[in-house]
Amino acid sequence: MSWAGRSAGEIAAAVRQGTISAAAVVEEHLDRIAERDGAVGAFRVVRRQAVDEARAVQERHDLSTLPLAGVPVAVKDNLEVAGEATRNGSAATSKDPAAEDHPAVARLRAAGAVVVGITNVPELCLVGFSDSVYGTARNPWDLTRTAGGSSGGSAAAVSAGMVPIALGNDGMGSLRIPGACCGVLTLKPGPDVIPPPAHDWHGLSENGPLATTAADLALMLSVLSADPSLEQSWETGRRVDPPPPMLRSVWDDADIVEPVAIRSSADPFDLRIAYAPQPLPPGLRVDAEFKAAVSAAAERLRVAGHTIVEHGRLPNWLGWSTISAWLACAAEDAAGLDPKLLERRTRSLARAGRALRRLGLDGVKGRERWQGYGADQWFGDADVLITPTLAALPPKADRWGSRGFLRNTLVNVGYAPATGPWNMAGWPALSVPFATHTTGLPISVQLIGPPGAEPQLLRLAAQLEPYRPPYHPPGF
Repeated sequence: MSWAGRSAGEIAAAVRQGTISAAAVVEEHLDRIAERDGAVGAFRVVRRQAVDEARAVQERHDLSTLPLAGVPVAVKDNLEVAGEATRNGSAATSKDPAAEDHPAVARLRAAGAVVVGITNVPELCLVGFSDSVYGTARNPWDLTRTAGGSSGGSAAAVSAGMVPIALGNDGMGSLRIPGACCGVLTLKPGPDVIPPPAHDWHGLSENGPLATTAADLALMLSVLSADPSLEQSWETGRRVDPPPPMLRSVWDDADIVEPVAIRSSADPFDLRIAYAPQPLPPGLRVDAEFKAAVSAAAERLRVAGHTIVEHGRLPNWLGWSTISAWLACAAEDAAGLDPKLLERRTRSLARAGRALRRLGLDGVKGRERWQGYGADQWFGDADVLITPTLAALPPKADRWGSRGFLRNTLVNVGYAPATGPWNMAGWPALSVPFATHTTGLPISVQLIGPPGAEPQLLRLAAQLEPYRPPYHPPGF
């Protein structure tokens, strides 16, 4: 029996019970990485010393209590892993190894997880692709397309079955965008849930988990947040009867939903859920199949017992404020680095950010308005909002870093404009695979809630999970 491709929960239980050793599990996953990553490009560094670290986990006196005992995990290349350089996708950053783990990484290790590698990101994690001087992370569902960004390597590693879970972060959608591209679940928590990255973009960026199941996502979140109660938070939404046929395409039976019970009758779970198939301001389009997926997801949740209402478009001013905040962060992150070692894309984004800051257009006022009262007013009396995660199919996997400001900005905004507003608000948001596009790529929907809504989002993800595409793409 191969343990590569199994869930984190299954692996940890087997290691705790002595069914398999942590070292054997890690060796299998390293073999899987060696077999597959040449095509996918998820990893900048593969850590062969992880086998020795797994043996150390096996010898721990508290092995039987470790929630992630022996579970291989991949870590994004902007988070410190002791003994490894944190390059942030750039030749301009320090080559010196980190002296200690980032607190989020330390929590994973304390829970028994084993870091098997560092994943590829775009330079300084600025865009929705994951190409850099260290390689290009490709989408396992279609290797000609991007894995998304900036946590693209982490999403690709999970999607391709090279690790069961991964750690990334999300500054303007950097977890949800690659999660949607690669068909895996991701959660950007609200503030003060998980220790943030060092460069947290003034609170816009949060660390978060990537996984293939709601159960694994909740398990990893419980470890990262040091809140064990979150591990079972998804279970209220668990199915108690056999799952229905998978929704292969949103065009297949999208308006006819089987009247089956999805929620657990032991703990009624009834929310007022707004859905917005087209939440973007005029001028920004959403793929028709993505819009249909949002409507279909809302209907599935209506049958599950929730109250469903339709919602409209986000305000125009918010988009401009979000772009301004993004470019201001690009200017800050590039400051102090040798421009000769930075890519053309990074230099151009930073230059635009500096120009906007000189004009007082750094997105701060818009963020304060949206976070202070705008998001709450727009949300209305809904408990949760459903939107598309992406607006268009993932772009081609290309060397976008060698291109300039206009091309990168147009492609980024064109395909992934729906995630940034919730970083501006500081609200938790989760991306869950729900259907399959006619191209064969997965379609994800985004679930958004006010601060503290992480448990509700996990429960809803569990309710939608029976309708999702396959956990891994063909061939993986």
